[in-house]
Amino acid sequence: MSSGGIEESKKLAAYAAVDLHVQPHHKFIGIGSGSTVPYVVDRIVAQGKANDDRIFLPTGFQSKELIVKAGLTLGDIDQYTKLDVTIDGADEVDSHLNAIKGGGACQLREKVLAEAADTWIIVADYRKKSEILGTSWHQGVPIEVTPFAYARALLILREKLGSRNATLRMAKAKAGPVVTDNGNFCIDAPFSEADYKNPTELKLITGVVEVGLFCGMAKAAYFGNEDGSVTLRNADGSEESVQGKK
Repeated sequence: MSSGGIEESKKLAAYAAVDLHVQPHHKFIGIGSGSTVPYVVDRIVAQGKANDDRIFLPTGFQSKELIVKAGLTLGDIDQYTKLDVTIDGADEVDSHLNAIKGGGACQLREKVLAEAADTWIIVADYRKKSEILGTSWHQGVPIEVTPFAYARALLILREKLGSRNATLRMAKAKAGPVVTDNGNFCIDAPFSEADYKNPTELKLITGVVEVGLFCGMAKAAYFGNEDGSVTLRNADGSEESVQGKK
């Protein structure tokens, strides 16, 4: 599928999610991270005057810029600790809406806003849809860790928790490691399907701040498909086709 077709599928998924889950009475809205999120903001902006008394909270630098440039009111989780809905992307989503996130190294703030929301919704294109985590996302579980503790965390992951190829994520446009919005490092820890670790076990490693496994949190996920349709996947594994509006 062409890059233009993939972008169209992302837009359809984002539009469907906003149309169904961002309602006029919603006042506090979380805006996630990733390549699908600009379409989420575009669709929210199209709701016009409904945005006049809304507050929008970002999961990172990218979404903060999107909110500001769209002329929406920016808020912070320090001020608004309970949200009506958060819409976010994902790197992979399984049949029960468990998700891997953190490819953009925003997993800490993404999880805070996901947990703060009454409803957390995932939007993605068809490439992120799988039955079992680790099927299509091979980079591993993103793990945010304090710089002081990264070497020790890598040792534990490799020698005790079964992720022999766990690595510190290196930056592409600078020398050295990726640094998160919180000033931390990011480890990518691959696991086999049979040995996939739950977020609690990984988070108990001293120095780990947050883990990019989002389990049992999403209400629904919307996937834009190659044929222009949108698939809605529910937490019980059921799926249905929904109308994607352009």
